[in-house]
Amino acid sequence: MNNKQLSLGCIAVLSLIVGACDRSGPEPIVELRPVRSIIVTVSGAESVYFFSGSTQAELDSTLSFRVAGNITENLVDVGQEVDAGQLLSRIDPKDYQVQRQEAMAGLAQANAELRNAEARYERTRGLYENRNASKADLDAARAASESAGAQVRAANQQLEATQLQLSYTRLLAPELCSVAEIFAIENENVSPGQPVIRLTCGSCAEAAVSVSETLIGNISNGMNAEIVIAALDNQVFAGVVKEVGVAPSGASSAYPVTVSFVENCDQVRAGMAVDVRIAVATANPDTNIRVPLVAVGEDREGHYVFSLVEAGDHYVASRRSVRTGDFDRSGMEIIDGLAVGERIATAGVRRLVDGQQVRLLTNDQEPQQQR
Repeated sequence: MNNKQLSLGCIAVLSLIVGACDRSGPEPIVELRPVRSIIVTVSGAESVYFFSGSTQAELDSTLSFRVAGNITENLVDVGQEVDAGQLLSRIDPKDYQVQRQEAMAGLAQANAELRNAEARYERTRGLYENRNASKADLDAARAASESAGAQVRAANQQLEATQLQLSYTRLLAPELCSVAEIFAIENENVSPGQPVIRLTCGSCAEAAVSVSETLIGNISNGMNAEIVIAALDNQVFAGVVKEVGVAPSGASSAYPVTVSFVENCDQVRAGMAVDVRIAVATANPDTNIRVPLVAVGEDREGHYVFSLVEAGDHYVASRRSVRTGDFDRSGMEIIDGLAVGERIATAGVRRLVDGQQVRLLTNDQEPQQQR
């Protein structure tokens, strides 16, 4: 073999080697999904719970007449402030005035009969003392006098009853209040107990919320609270627990709790939606773990989280089944399945899979969109 043929053979071998190297290509790069995470810690000796409800007046009264009749005049309008004892509405009093006059006439007649009976008794007693009347005559005269006295007392009670009936034709404000609603208008016939006017009274509104049966035992009068009103630009008001219900309200298992405003409640009106924050002491703070709601997923197998295990320059997501407890806006309680000090994913839990490689995001990092 000459030199030329040897050179061509070397070139062919080198070409095959280079081609084989080109076909192998670079090793594939694993895409790391960015995730946010937290370190699991205990929630402490107190947990902050949110309770939803609405504001209500300190005293909400629905007034009605105690007698039937036709409304002749409503003297107030919705939104008007009224003083204690102020006349709000009245019904036609003519029928009750006639009844009072009849009672007065009956009382006058009963008094006249009483005078005659007493005079007759005195005469009979004088005759009896002079032996000109029998004991039976004296007893009959005394009985007639006593009966006439009873008739007078009955007539007096009848007159008082008619006077009360007449006074019930006027509807008066119980204290300093504001007119919230008017149910019956002029020339409308109303029956006893039929709502006519609703008043909201008191110097400051209150927040009424419902507390679940699992937490009501931790709520007591005098506890501090914060009241957040969305309609007032999420303004936060200081409050204090005023009343704690001892029985569930309605058909639900929640208990009513009333929280009063401490100050600055002039702009608060009845009927506003509120969120009340109350710090509740936990029964066992050493084992109470609470994680953000977004960190907990749920499927047919139950609740789960993704524990992040460090593996060099990245982390591996490991699905972990957990047993949960109470939850609110502050997070979900984990009863079993997590330990203090573990790192878990807090975003994109439903897009992770068991064993997936991820990288951690700091607070100022955002995942870049794939191009």
